[in-house]
Amino acid sequence: MIVAGIEDEEKWLAEGIAGIQHNAFYMHRALDADNLREALKYSAHMLSELRTSKLSPHKYYDLYMRAFDELRRLEMFFKDESRHGVSVVDLYELVQHAGNILPRLYLLCTVGSVYIRSKDAPVREVLKDLVEMCRGVQHPIRGLFLRSYLSQVSRDKLPDIGSEDEGDADSVMDSVEFLLQNFTEMNKLWVRLQYQGPSQIREKKEKERNELRDLVGKNLHVLSQIEGVDLDMYKDTVLPRVLEQVVNCKDELAQFYLMECIIQVFPDEYHLQTLETLLGACPQLQPTVDIKAILSQLMERLSNYAASSTEVLPDFLQVEAFAKLSSAIGRVIEAQADMPIVGAIALQVSLLTFTLRVHPDRLDYVDQVLGACVRKLSGKPKLDDNRATKQVVALLSAPLDKYNDIVTALTLSNYPRVMDHLDNETNKVMAMVIIQSIMKNNTCISTADKVEVLFELIKGLIKDLDGTALDEYDEEDFNEEQNSVARLMHMLHNDDPEEMVKIICTLKKHIMNGGPRRLPFTVPSLVFSALRLVRKLQGQDGDIVGEDIPTTPKKIFQLLNEIIEALSSVPSPELALRLYLQCAEAANDCDLEPVAYEFFTQAFVLYEEEIADSRAQVTAIHLIIGMLQRMNVFGVENRDTLTHKATGYSAKLLKKPDQCRAVYACSHLFWVDDQDGLKDGERVLLCLKRALRIANAAQQMANVTRGSSGPVTLFVEILNKYLYYFEKENPQITSSAIQGLIELITTEIQNPGSDVFFASTLRYIQFQKQKGGLLAEKYDPIKVRFPFV
Repeated sequence: MIVAGIEDEEKWLAEGIAGIQHNAFYMHRALDADNLREALKYSAHMLSELRTSKLSPHKYYDLYMRAFDELRRLEMFFKDESRHGVSVVDLYELVQHAGNILPRLYLLCTVGSVYIRSKDAPVREVLKDLVEMCRGVQHPIRGLFLRSYLSQVSRDKLPDIGSEDEGDADSVMDSVEFLLQNFTEMNKLWVRLQYQGPSQIREKKEKERNELRDLVGKNLHVLSQIEGVDLDMYKDTVLPRVLEQVVNCKDELAQFYLMECIIQVFPDEYHLQTLETLLGACPQLQPTVDIKAILSQLMERLSNYAASSTEVLPDFLQVEAFAKLSSAIGRVIEAQADMPIVGAIALQVSLLTFTLRVHPDRLDYVDQVLGACVRKLSGKPKLDDNRATKQVVALLSAPLDKYNDIVTALTLSNYPRVMDHLDNETNKVMAMVIIQSIMKNNTCISTADKVEVLFELIKGLIKDLDGTALDEYDEEDFNEEQNSVARLMHMLHNDDPEEMVKIICTLKKHIMNGGPRRLPFTVPSLVFSALRLVRKLQGQDGDIVGEDIPTTPKKIFQLLNEIIEALSSVPSPELALRLYLQCAEAANDCDLEPVAYEFFTQAFVLYEEEIADSRAQVTAIHLIIGMLQRMNVFGVENRDTLTHKATGYSAKLLKKPDQCRAVYACSHLFWVDDQDGLKDGERVLLCLKRALRIANAAQQMANVTRGSSGPVTLFVEILNKYLYYFEKENPQITSSAIQGLIELITTEIQNPGSDVFFASTLRYIQFQKQKGGLLAEKYDPIKVRFPFV
């Protein structure tokens, strides 16, 4: 049925075009013969084709354009009085004798355009007559195209300042009055189209009206092109009349389109100076009109206008643009009680964008916009509308993008209140946006108060929000979030130690609530931030007393002990042990022996009680040995105690090879090059001999289990330790001991040339012998036999 209707419409259009072409042919013959009577006769027949009611607006437009092209030629004929011999005044009367009203009015408009240019009659009278006569056609489609033709043929003849038909202010007002009246009548016809025919075809009617809307809007466009329409005339006459028609038509489609037209066609300066009038119409529009889109367009136009030149910015302050826009948005939201949250927030986003572009220095305006959002969201559950959530994220992101400085956003009291209304997942997304902004702009947060506000903003990342279960987290996303928080903590810094301690305490308060999954990510950053401060304060012993006790390393080490203790109970003992050792090294550099000893004690306690995995034990004992070797703060007693512990734990590792390597590593605890007096050759030798015994036991065990002696790597490693201490002039390490170890290894290896490590070691010995000097003399007694040479 629809296909049949389309085919019928095509047939009717073809018939109409054929009729126009047939009569146009005879009209052209009459024009060529300068026969006025015949030209009027056939032109009236041609225009009668436009009387059809069978075509849709789109098809009717095709038919109208065919007739329009022919009328342009007829107009040229009317202009040349020498061809038809009739004055324009008589011609104006003559065309009114056409039989049907529609052809009569098209001809009248055509002659009228010539009449206006001739100035044989007052322009005002001709314009008034034409616009009044067109009321004779009340069919919406036919009437709209007729008035569109009137506007088209008269637009270049209207009196205006600087035009060919230039007139005084009254003449310009005549042009304005003509256009306003024509606009009003066209809008009435356009609205009436909605209510013709059965209500079941509402969607079809709306589609047809959308196809015709530009005919109505052209009047406003022509009006905006008149040079004589200055700000005063626009403010006093044009805008009130147009808005009156917009409000009174009470049609959703017309109101939205015409408000868009007003905003788009008239100058930005006019909008700024008539802002109150324009905004005052918004609450009077139909509730279904998308006012947020209208206001958003207006604010975008004004924003671009402000950005075009700094010279116009004082005008915005003078007219109090922000206050008027804010008030208007408030009235609109209040008037439309059923407006969705997403619509209200979208309006505030547009206002905030306007504010940031026009008044970037007015943070109070920005905070006021955020406060309006808080009031709209208050008393409601957290947002679950995806579109509204996106608008809130856009609202919160705008200040970050504008200022490139989170510190500015932290001064906005309503910023965290808006974030509180986001759902948990979006809250985390926004927190990541904030952190990324800080990292991108290398922003340093330098006061504890700002850190407090910042961590309130990103609390979705640093603790479990209500209603969020741990198993809801995606592992990869969770790790990325926590690593971002860890990086963020290195951007929180102040050169003043007192303020930096406050920052660390603030961080501690928030971080400690993170739970067992978060602490392993965040605590290390907090610890190293504190240690950085310790390095800065290095040299203060903390024994100052009084009311205002200054920040000292000892005070910070107390904080660190509390922080790492929380981590060790998570449990994450391996990480806690590493941090205890880092703190011990810092205490060593501050010459705080009791503090360093306490940290080592905590590390050993963790090793004993918490670290059960054999591989983790091997790693931990080597970390302890390495750190203990670098310590120079300990007295003899404390060092002996710790060294004894480390050596004892080394010998108790599960696997023999691990025991061997840990024991010979302990030899370095008794021979430290950069410390006077700490060169105990005997104990070094004891460690190496003990390592040899363990290596021998490992070799025998391998022989029992595998049926062969296995690799001699452990012996070669011990040989290298012997060589190290031999070169360091440890008197207990003799060339004969080294020679005996070489012989032992050679005996154990079935094919001496097959062990690359051993071969390389022997080549090193040979190289030292050949190099010459004192070291060569030390190595000379050691015999290295073929094939290793």
